[in-house]
Amino acid sequence: MNILTLASGLSDHDLLARLGVLAGKERETTAELVAHLAALDARPSVYAMLGFGSLFRYCTDVLRLSEDATCNRTKAARACRRFPLILDRLAAGTLSLTAIRLLYPHLTVENHERVLARAENLSRSGLEELVAELAPRPDVPSTIRKLPAPATLPSPIAPPALPLAPPLLTSAQTEVASPEPSVPAPPPAPPAPPVRRPIIEATAPERYRVQFTLGKEGHDRLRRLQALLRREIPDGDPGAIVERALALLLDKVEKAKLGAARNPRPIRPGTDRLVRTPIVDSRHIPNGVRREVSGQDGAQCGFVAPDGRRCTERSFLEFHHKRPYASGGPPTVENISLRCRRHNQYEADLETRTKRATPP
Repeated sequence: MNILTLASGLSDHDLLARLGVLAGKERETTAELVAHLAALDARPSVYAMLGFGSLFRYCTDVLRLSEDATCNRTKAARACRRFPLILDRLAAGTLSLTAIRLLYPHLTVENHERVLARAENLSRSGLEELVAELAPRPDVPSTIRKLPAPATLPSPIAPPALPLAPPLLTSAQTEVASPEPSVPAPPPAPPAPPVRRPIIEATAPERYRVQFTLGKEGHDRLRRLQALLRREIPDGDPGAIVERALALLLDKVEKAKLGAARNPRPIRPGTDRLVRTPIVDSRHIPNGVRREVSGQDGAQCGFVAPDGRRCTERSFLEFHHKRPYASGGPPTVENISLRCRRHNQYEADLETRTKRATPP
């Protein structure tokens, strides 16, 4: 609680600065811990003398590391024994323990410098694509099968209703009265089955394995499409059908969300989608403006921090008025930009605080 109180009392600037320092110390400590584990891994008699049959058991029992943390750190330790330059990248934060765990089986003396350089600062999906390039796997066979019905939880057994007040018994009645049988407690409900997330996994360069579950209507539509597209897709491959469906759906969504069009009409500043139609005083953003703004911002949040870093969000994008509509900001290409939900709200709050602080 004392640590939390101290952190909560910091100013915004000091909080961010302290977080940067702590993250740097954590990276340095992790690299140092991995180096020491590598040294201990080279001396198995040391932990064997203490009664541990493996480095894994020593880490979990003595160092109090979780099983996941132990796996990541021991694999990184064995990797850095073969390729010591991993430690420098781990301390600098350009490589994570997860990256080392994923890449280590595919590193060789000949390729490790090149692969590690390419892996710097990659996201998890980027690392998986790199691994798929290093060790491509064949396409998975297309299958459609019925899954077992999800288990339903039994309804709890309701206890019998009790009288509002127990009847009063005389002393004689108390002696002969037999105790009421106890009502058995309802059995505990079984735990809910875990929810499995859809799988999107890179298996080879530009090849991905996708796995998900369809409802009955979706299954029936897929079967119907297989029958109708038998000439174009003789084997009825669901992957080929899904690719076609995604292309059609993407065109429809981009048209609705971003004003995309196959033959867009040109616009110029201060006009609507038609060159001859002037902008009216409205919150509506014309499709031509949406299309231009989406292209300029690259379908990505356009917020840029004071240090020049641009937000990388591509989900939950919204069209943002640089000059607020309430202040007379028009829906033009010059005044509209893409923002993620967080930064759209942030700039709206910032504008509100600025107005409150400005004297009338």
